[in-house]
Amino acid sequence: MSDDFPLPEVDQTNKPFWDGLSEGRLLYQKCNDCSHAWLPARQECPKCLETDYTWTEASGLGVMTSWVVYHTAFIPAYKDRLPYNVAIVKLAEGPQMATNIVGETDYSKFSINHPVELVIEKEHGFNVARFKLNYAE
Repeated sequence: MSDDFPLPEVDQTNKPFWDGLSEGRLLYQKCNDCSHAWLPARQECPKCLETDYTWTEASGLGVMTSWVVYHTAFIPAYKDRLPYNVAIVKLAEGPQMATNIVGETDYSKFSINHPVELVIEKEHGFNVARFKLNYAE
């Protein structure tokens, strides 16, 4: 484990997200006023700016909307992972999140709107939300 590995900063706003992952659940915020759903965590709805929201459990299903494969480690702590991907996944419930697709190194199998499913992995003491390609759909 590298001492310079970038770790998430857990604060009052995002603590329910990290607590949910530690319990094996992916949580997102949903506005009680306009029903907009979002990630990452924030103190107000990005659509209507109301502060009345509920943490809601995601199904763990979604689709890839974008991705990039890194062949250069712009963060030195990631040099042993090359090549690695960073993907945007749109959850079935609507929110989008930056993540990694795991379990597939043939990046030619990646495609827009490819179904994915949640995989929670432990990394440097944190449970993190990652996804794998779902071929069953």
